[in-house]
Amino acid sequence: MPADMNDYFKRNQNSNSPRPPGGGIGTPDFLKNFKGGKSIFIYIAVAVIALLAFARPFAIINSGEVGILVTLGKYQEAPLNPGFHIIAPFVQNVIVQDTKTRVVNYSATESLADRRGINEREMIKVLDSRGLEVSVGLTVQYALRAEKAPYAIATLGLNWEDKMINPAVRDVVRSVIGAYPAEELPQKRNDIAKAIADNMRATITKIEGDPIDLSDVKLLAIILPPKIQAQIEQVQLARQEAERSLNMVEQAKQEARRKAEEAKGLADAMRIESQGRADRTRIEAEAQAKANALIAASLTTNLLALRQIEVQGKFNEALQINKDAKLFLTPGGAVPNIWVDTKDAQRASSVASER
Repeated sequence: MPADMNDYFKRNQNSNSPRPPGGGIGTPDFLKNFKGGKSIFIYIAVAVIALLAFARPFAIINSGEVGILVTLGKYQEAPLNPGFHIIAPFVQNVIVQDTKTRVVNYSATESLADRRGINEREMIKVLDSRGLEVSVGLTVQYALRAEKAPYAIATLGLNWEDKMINPAVRDVVRSVIGAYPAEELPQKRNDIAKAIADNMRATITKIEGDPIDLSDVKLLAIILPPKIQAQIEQVQLARQEAERSLNMVEQAKQEARRKAEEAKGLADAMRIESQGRADRTRIEAEAQAKANALIAASLTTNLLALRQIEVQGKFNEALQINKDAKLFLTPGGAVPNIWVDTKDAQRASSVASER
């Protein structure tokens, strides 16, 4: 027996308090405190606390969530907004649903587990207009409307996503892709993406009660059969080669046009230069003709007589220097006079008079 218990019994044996009949040990002091009316309230308080902990007559709804109150199996139409709510234990319970945006990703991964709030699913396999299998990758973003949550859970259950979102996506993709042959899908990607998004919104809106808010639908990938993909690549290569040939032809045409423009420019320059020379010659000839006309008009009889007198004066001056010279005078006095120095028959000179 522990030492403290031994001390306790020894103190009770040495005390002056009367022993109970039969020589038994007396009631401990801490048990004596529970006797009377106070102990009843303590028992009741403990029982109430235990009952509250077990029954949980309250519900706490966090932000981004909505509560659905169920009373004896019947769903209440009005949802419970975020906050603290009192409920009747064993009669009512609350189903909490997330109303934040959810993402389902139809990708090539085989994992269907949630990854950071993204529900991963396999790519959607559908048939094109000729019955060839095509795989389509999509991302769909949606949310449960808070005011419609009780209706959705009451009519579709907790797996409402599998009953509304997944079937709608597959039906829409099947109808859109089935309208095209596989080889046209890459070229019509933008049209296909728009058609899938529009048809998804129309399909979700038609669900009774309109409980889903569809925010976005994105086309991620279109994977074609290997044979079709190879054919498309060959066509693309041939198209690229044709475009390259056309570019080369166009470049040759541009080079020819450039050379033709250069030749035309050179010819124009030569023509302009020749025209300039011709115009200059014409202008000079016209100017010379005008000058000659002016000179001819100015040669009057008096002017010619004056010029003859001036020439005769110069010859007179020459005779004073060389008196032995012989002079030959021409009539009119307007032509040069020739004289010869008789002293030196070896030397002949000609003197040109002014007009």
